[in-house]
Amino acid sequence: MVNVRLLSSNTVKATGLIFASLFAWYLGYFFAEILPEDSLQTAIGSVQRIGEKPVVKAPLPKKQKCAVWRNCLPSEVVYSVRSGGSKSTLPKICLEDEILLGTAKQPGDRGFNFIVVNPETLKVTDTKTFDMYEGEYSGPMVEFINQIPNGFIILVASHDDPFTKLSDAAKKAFEDLGSKEIRNLKFRSGFVFLAIKGGTVPEYLEREKLIHSDSSRNRYGGWPAEIQIDGCLPRK
Repeated sequence: MVNVRLLSSNTVKATGLIFASLFAWYLGYFFAEILPEDSLQTAIGSVQRIGEKPVVKAPLPKKQKCAVWRNCLPSEVVYSVRSGGSKSTLPKICLEDEILLGTAKQPGDRGFNFIVVNPETLKVTDTKTFDMYEGEYSGPMVEFINQIPNGFIILVASHDDPFTKLSDAAKKAFEDLGSKEIRNLKFRSGFVFLAIKGGTVPEYLEREKLIHSDSSRNRYGGWPAEIQIDGCLPRK
């Protein structure tokens, strides 16, 4: 025997579901007619973007002058001075992203390598290398230092051996430029130096560095590793 109450209840539920579906369809049709198409597309796009993960784009790396990771101001000059290592690893000097020493045209050599720069134009005015292992070049080096105009920038990088033939007068000339380490040099020490003739380099800047040859720690057998100073020198 059919349960009349159960049948009646199921009929009511089915009828309600049909009316609810028809009402939902009607509402959708109604809003589609009264709303502009671009509004609908915007709404649909917004719903789709809810599930999307935000993509964070990293900024492109900024090119660093002289490969120095410092943010120098427009009122400053970027410099980098690196000593030589082995016989084949020559010194390198860079100023404002221009390689002044360490190129095929200007490779540098054994001893002290000097680059002299006009502070106003930032142009190289003189380049000299003084061998401190063979020959007697301490005297000419002192004369060279003395004739550099006051205010000019002096960058020095050693290679191989800057010590053997270095005279006391030459050490004094470096001290007059502000060197604190020149008398501590030894055979095949690495040495880098920044000076302003007749002036002073700000205390907060890297101005000088020294490394000694040590057979137990050398990177290149009889030669120590390269050393480097770099920074942002205030423009004149």
